[in-house]
Amino acid sequence: QPLISSSKWLQLHGLKRKKLSLSQILSQIGFQHRKDYVTTLGKLVASRYADGLFPQYMRAQDGSVYNLTAKKELILHFVDCLMGAIELYRQRMEWLTSESRLIFGVIQERCIVVVLDFGTAAPTEFDACRDALSMVLVEQVTQIAKFNLIRAAQDLMKWQQKCAPVSEHTVKSAVKWLWKLDHMTAVSHSSSAEALLEAMSETVSS
Repeated sequence: QPLISSSKWLQLHGLKRKKLSLSQILSQIGFQHRKDYVTTLGKLVASRYADGLFPQYMRAQDGSVYNLTAKKELILHFVDCLMGAIELYRQRMEWLTSESRLIFGVIQERCIVVVLDFGTAAPTEFDACRDALSMVLVEQVTQIAKFNLIRAAQDLMKWQQKCAPVSEHTVKSAVKWLWKLDHMTAVSHSSSAEALLEAMSETVSS
């Protein structure tokens, strides 16, 4: 799936776009039971001619009543469409909560710099972090334009001097660099801040 936000995804695949929202369906399978103000009588008058002729549905949101006139075949068509929409939503939710997206969310920027700040992580935690970072590089970074990796340390460690264009070669190179990092490295109290400032300057210039 493309790396787009849920709001953008809903614009493309949501119920309203597919004309499957409740109000859109009701307008296609029936008509609203109107109550209009009659000036000469000075009061609201409800149309009664449809009473008892059609099944009725009341919207809980605003209390409006619809007379349902559609045949069974049209109702079943909307049932199929809604079941398809539910399946699409389920797939989207599974995708959003799986693999690298569960940890990093969905990357939407075209250029990113990942700051690596391992702190005092134990060796097993260090490897787990590198596993997760390798996953996001392969699954998501491969779909953007440019990237770089910076490790927070007393002497900043950068995979590249500036953001590099994404390609199969550069992603493999970044993963290889990541797994060659030493577990422990000298840090200072300002290492994290310096790495973040460097990352921000790179993304702005790129």
